[in-house]
Amino acid sequence: QLQASGGGMVQAGGSLRLSCAAPGRTYSSAILGWFRQPPGKEREFVAGIRWGAGTTVYADSVKGRFIISRDKAENTVYLQMNGLKPEDTAVYYCAADVAYPMRPKNWGQGTQVTVSS
Repeated sequence: QLQASGGGMVQAGGSLRLSCAAPGRTYSSAILGWFRQPPGKEREFVAGIRWGAGTTVYADSVKGRFIISRDKAENTVYLQMNGLKPEDTAVYYCAADVAYPMRPKNWGQGTQVTVSS
């Protein structure tokens, strides 16, 4: 299971960076991704990154504002969130899969992000 961290409370327009420690051995073909679950809504895909190539995919709602990256040396995946909006309020999770659309089988503990207007 992957554990997300780095959430918090921020005003609209602010920034946060989430972190997630990848498994001890992460295959190049693996996709590490971020999902979120807003209050009262279903969990949704936010962004994904192919561990080996570093290619990225984003949900339309976060394009141009969020940046997913990975540090192979630290075995960590990040989500830099800029220009946060109240609708970004959610519990954020990181997860892994091998293909898009991502349908992870396991979910770790998420981290709460709250954006006030």
